[in-house]
Amino acid sequence: MRRVVREAYAQWIPVIGREPMPMKADYERAVRDHEIDLLYADDDLVGLIEVVANSDHLFIENIAVVPRRQGQGLGRRLLRHTEDRARKTNLGELRLLTNQAFQANIRLYESVGFRIDRTEPFSGGMRLMDPRSVLTKGAALAPAYARAGGRLALDGDDRNPALDAAKGGHPSLDW
Repeated sequence: MRRVVREAYAQWIPVIGREPMPMKADYERAVRDHEIDLLYADDDLVGLIEVVANSDHLFIENIAVVPRRQGQGLGRRLLRHTEDRARKTNLGELRLLTNQAFQANIRLYESVGFRIDRTEPFSGGMRLMDPRSVLTKGAALAPAYARAGGRLALDGDDRNPALDAAKGGHPSLDW
């Protein structure tokens, strides 16, 4: 996970003059405290999305795709997956923060329906608050994720972490 994040965010160091916050994160703690879904191409980890469930929304703590796979729709796939999770758990909104200098990321978020709610000063720059409504009609499914996350595969072999755990795997490490 750390490798994917460091590769994905390295491009922003010259733009903001420091390592972005996700490059400094404690991933041992993140695996324990957050839900992290990893995206694989064959056996190669190429992306991830880390979320925190709140009472009324999912907060996207981090989304990263390795540079060699950027521009192939993988970030959109991770966001769509997280939107589906929010719907299934009856959460009406996705939220995230991003640095105003990360214009390519902002364009991606806006293209999938996020809007800038507000900006505030942060560590020598500005960060943007982006909410996205994911309200749906009908009954929601019971949540299948419990601080574990899941494995997404480009070949469509997505696995349910609850089933992985039942088969003896450790879903938070198996991804």
